[in-house]
Amino acid sequence: MPTALVLASLLLTLVVQAWPPAPAALATAPADRPQSSIAPTITRPSRPPISPAAIAFLTALPFPAAHLLLPLPVIRAKPPPATTRYDWPLAPPHPVLRPFQRPSSPYGPGHRGVDLGADAGQPVLAAADGVVSFAGSVATRGVVAVAHAGGLRTTYEPVQPEVTAGQRVRRGEEVGRLMPGHEEGAAACLRSACLHWGALRGNEYLDPLGLLSTQRVRLLPWREPPPEEVA
Repeated sequence: MPTALVLASLLLTLVVQAWPPAPAALATAPADRPQSSIAPTITRPSRPPISPAAIAFLTALPFPAAHLLLPLPVIRAKPPPATTRYDWPLAPPHPVLRPFQRPSSPYGPGHRGVDLGADAGQPVLAAADGVVSFAGSVATRGVVAVAHAGGLRTTYEPVQPEVTAGQRVRRGEEVGRLMPGHEEGAAACLRSACLHWGALRGNEYLDPLGLLSTQRVRLLPWREPPPEEVA
C-alpha cells in the first residue's frame, strides 16, 4: 500500500476514535404493555468539526491522499467577455463621402479611414465604450483617439476636443465638435465639413465601417483626389 494511503488510513482511524458512536438507547416499555408494541428510540451524537490540527495534517498529505478526505474546491467558470458594440460617430444623416482604401504598405498611398459628411460644429460621438488615449492637436488639426476593448482604437478628426486623455467615455457620448475642412480629403468633401473616422488594431489600419455589423451604409459618389491629397 502506498505511503500516502497508509497515512490517510491512520489519520482516519484517529479521527473516528475521537467520537465513537453511542449505543442505541431503547425506550423501556411499560410493564402492562408488550415490549414489541413500543418503537425503539435511536439517538446519535452530533459529529463535532475536525480540529485545525487535523485539517493542517490533511493538507500536508501528498496528492491524492489528502483529496480522499478533504472536499474538492468549487471552481466557477468565468462569464464570457461582453461584445463591444459600435455605432456611427455622427447623428444621421452621415453619408460616406469617401470610403476606406487599405494602403499597400505601411507608408504607401491609401485612405486610412472613411470621410463622413456633416456640418461644422456638429457633435462627434464616441463609437463605443472606451478610454480617451489622446485629445489634442496634430499638425494644427484637432484629433481625438479612443481605446476600446480588444486592443482596438478609433480616431476622429478634425474636431475640437471636449474630453481629456484618460477620461472614460460611453458609446454615443460627445467627444468633441466637428471643425470645418478636412485637408487631405478636401477634394472629396462635398459638405461644409467632413469627419475622418479611423480604426486601428496595433499599427494596422482597419475599415471602421466593418465595426457596424447591423447598420446600413450609404455611399455617395466621390472624385479621386490627386496623390498628394491622399490621407
